[in-house]
Parts: sequence; structure tokens; C-alpha cells
Amino acid sequence: MNHSLYDKLQVLEPAGQAMDREERLSAAGRPLLSWYHQHRRILPWRENPEPYRVWISEIMLQQTRVEAVKPYFDRFMEALPGVEALGEVSEDRLLKLWEGLGYYSRARNLKKAAELLVEKYGGKLPSSYEELKALPGIGSYTAGAIASIAFQIPVPAVDGNVLRVISRLTGSMEDITKQSVKRDMEELIKGVMPKEDPGSYNQALIEAGAIVCVPNGAPLCGSCPLFSLCVARQKDLTGVIPVKAPKKERRTEHRTILILTKDGHVAIRKRDDTGLLASLYELPGLEGRISQEQIKETLGVKEAKITPLPEAKHIFSHVEWHMTGYRVELTEVPKGDYLWVTPEEIKKTYSLPGAFKAYTKLIR
Repeated sequence: MNHSLYDKLQVLEPAGQAMDREERLSAAGRPLLSWYHQHRRILPWRENPEPYRVWISEIMLQQTRVEAVKPYFDRFMEALPGVEALGEVSEDRLLKLWEGLGYYSRARNLKKAAELLVEKYGGKLPSSYEELKALPGIGSYTAGAIASIAFQIPVPAVDGNVLRVISRLTGSMEDITKQSVKRDMEELIKGVMPKEDPGSYNQALIEAGAIVCVPNGAPLCGSCPLFSLCVARQKDLTGVIPVKAPKKERRTEHRTILILTKDGHVAIRKRDDTGLLASLYELPGLEGRISQEQIKETLGVKEAKITPLPEAKHIFSHVEWHMTGYRVELTEVPKGDYLWVTPEEIKKTYSLPGAFKAYTKLIR
């Protein structure tokens, strides 16, 4: 391993004289920024960090990999290039643009925030951390990212990547899932971050966590700009830090999914406006594993051609769906409040959540 480049840039820890965590993080700043400017990924929102673009990218990047976000970001920018267009877009169109990213409440909050921005700020994002944080769907991390990257305001942007990097750097054994630990980390970073180019500093921490101090698997310590300063590496604790409380076990739900077809149309319906996948379109579903005879009884039809489809599974944060599917070809109108649409309309207009992906791809 060749650490010569990074060693020249780092403040090495004096033998027998341990740094406190503020000193350690302060010493990390210069090598971290030098590494970032050499190794950062080229991303469309980084190359043009206009406030609207930074905002949209940060919301899309929540719970989604960078490479997966790129085509969604480009398509979204083309369709809705600014705040006013976002505020005016119909919900169906917005959710279709968002289809596949999941967590659809994020898209709805974008529209709510855009409407507020048009009403209160002339269609522009405010250059104030507190005002950004007050917008729908924007928490401390997103407000910090927009404020620092788009407006060069020295406020931290602490996400899971940053929590992991700082925890390992400082050797912290505190549970990073606690909000109190995150707030403490924000205060720590705020005290040492540079006043010049704070956006690059925040992105450098995030980037280090994304591509070096990685979330899954062993960290790539040999490529890390913080190699000589990292307490977790020094004490062989990278497999222990960061500390996280165990997640609650997900409950399992069994569901029967139906592709109902009649005269070249497919039945979809809107879910209730509360709960999981609220107000989104779905393929009709029934709780539990339902027999073919029960399907006909539920639909109130005497005759139907019913074809079994492959089983599928979808994992949400707190629940796991185990699904059995059937294609049901009808000649009479079934009971139920359905919207009958063509496969082409589903492709172009109506957004169906990724939970149904195994079955929507079978619609013909």
C-alpha cells in the first residue's frame, strides 16, 4: 500500500499524545479535501450546483444509489426544469416521473415545497439554512446540503455516510441511529468545517463514506485519505464501528395480486389516502393466499380464464410482502371500483409502485 501522498498531506498524530476528536477532525480537513478534488465522481448536479438541481438530487439520493439516480435526475430536469414547473405539475405526472424511486411521499413533498416557494419566495429556494429546513420534506441533512453546496453557507450535512466516517475516524462507540448522536456530530463538524467552500467539505465526507469507508463490507482503508488518523483502523475496530442498534424484525404479509384484463384493458385502482403506498395506483390485491374459486367469488363473476403467475416478494422498511399472482381474463364487468386502462397508458401515464414490478412487467 502506498500512503505517501496522503501522509504528506496529513497531520500525523504525535507518538504517545492522542488527539481529541475535534483536533482529529480538524487535522483531517486538508487531506480529505485534497483527496476529494482528485477522486470525486463526476455527477450532473455537482457540475452545475444550482439550488434547484441540488435540492432535487438530494431528495432523489435518499435511500437510492447514485448510479440509479442519474437517469431519473436527467428525465426530471428535462420535464420540470424549475420550481414553477414543479409546483404546477399534476400529481399523476409527478408520480410517473418518480416511478421506481420509491418513497412517493418525497415526491409529493417536493410539489408542496415548490408551491410554497412560488407563493413566498418568488419561485427560488431561500439562501438560509433555517428557511430551507422549514420547507416540506427537508430535514437537517438536506437543508445543510443545499445551503453549503448551492449557497456556500458553512453548515454540516450529516447523513449515514458521514456518521460512519466520523465514527470510525474518532473511534466513537455511540449508537449512530440515535438522533442525539447525529445532533452531536453536526455540532462537532460545525466547529471545525472550513468557512471557504463548505460544500466541497460536506461532499468530501459523504464521498469518502460512499466509495472508501463503504456501508457494506470492509472499508477500503488502503485508499483512504484519513488512513493515518483513523482510530477504528488503528485499533482494528472497523468491523465494530459504527455501532447501530439492531433493526426491528419486519413482519410478513401474504397477498394475492391480480392482473384483471377485459377487452384489451387492465384494471388498476387507487389505494387509500393513508398507510403504506398511500394514494398510489396499484394492481388489485387481496389479503392472504386466495384460491381461484375465491377469486371469482370476490369479483362476482361466473366465468373467467385464470392463469397462475410466478410468486414474488417485495421488502419495505417494516414489512415484507410475499405475493401470489394470477392473470384473470374477464368477459363480464367485475365487482369493484376500478380504472380500466390500456397497457400503453400504464407505461406512459399511470405510476405503479415498484412493489408490483414482478407483475406489471407481465402486463401485455
